[in-house]
Amino acid sequence: MTTIKDMNSNGRLLVEAELKPLQGSRFQPTGFPDLGAATFTLSDGTDMILLESAQSMANRLEEVCWNSISNEIADELKGLPYISVIDNSGKELTNSLLESHRVNSPYILEGKDKSFYNILVEELSTLEKGRVDLKHLAAVLFKYDPNSLIHGIFLAKKELAGGRLRLPRVLSSFVEAEGVSIAASGGVKLDGVDPKGDTKKGFGHVPFSRDEYTAKKITAYFNIDVDQIKGFGLPDAASDLLLNLAMLKIRKLLDKGLRFRTACDLELASQIDVKRPLGFVLPELNELETTVAQLIVKCKEYFVDSVVTTVTYDLGK
Repeated sequence: MTTIKDMNSNGRLLVEAELKPLQGSRFQPTGFPDLGAATFTLSDGTDMILLESAQSMANRLEEVCWNSISNEIADELKGLPYISVIDNSGKELTNSLLESHRVNSPYILEGKDKSFYNILVEELSTLEKGRVDLKHLAAVLFKYDPNSLIHGIFLAKKELAGGRLRLPRVLSSFVEAEGVSIAASGGVKLDGVDPKGDTKKGFGHVPFSRDEYTAKKITAYFNIDVDQIKGFGLPDAASDLLLNLAMLKIRKLLDKGLRFRTACDLELASQIDVKRPLGFVLPELNELETTVAQLIVKCKEYFVDSVVTTVTYDLGK
């Protein structure tokens, strides 16, 4: 088991992983509205591309906590607190592990059911005036959803300390490709019944172009802010849980979750490289799963009694 004390004076745990396309040599990068692919050039003239953004990687690192087949939290994370959102019939709509804004999701705080919102108002009432006590904020968030500490939170509500309650990500990540070139291609949507039909309605032949990319090297970067975990002032077992949970997310994503898009299916090209601290080796997935499960049991006294907090969201008609 890796403990927070094992990190000693190391303020960051920095991990890099070289990736490659699972098949062929092309990949489809993330795209942005009115921008397309995020290309840029280094000072030495190397053409680069942001293959996956920090925001997208945060979502993907959260998704590994959820079993989409059984529609429940991953087995090794059973007992970890989170907020579940259900409709009036009791069917689960979403939860704080899947929502991009986590605890600050509108489905959790903006619905008619104000039960959890009122809990936050009450438990964070001491932060209304003066300098925000981040240790108290961290303890409350750890109680209801430890993942929100790993991926950051911004409680943008004036009733919650005037909207001043925010924490940056403990775990951040992005994927870059270097030495990139465009692999232009295209095709046509064929209509054998009415080739000259109204294309605005989906009829007729529709030709299209498509830009994919090749790269000399693709690298995924991960940064765990160990100092931030220490700064939360949580008990050792809680800090150890956050550290090992962050490493579990990295390992699980690299081992199982690199199909970013239909035309962007990647795999590890070499061994995972820990840049800092020197000599540290990222534990294997099965070891991390066992460690996290054990730490969840140790942290039970710091969690809310019913670890799944339920909020109802009325979808209306």
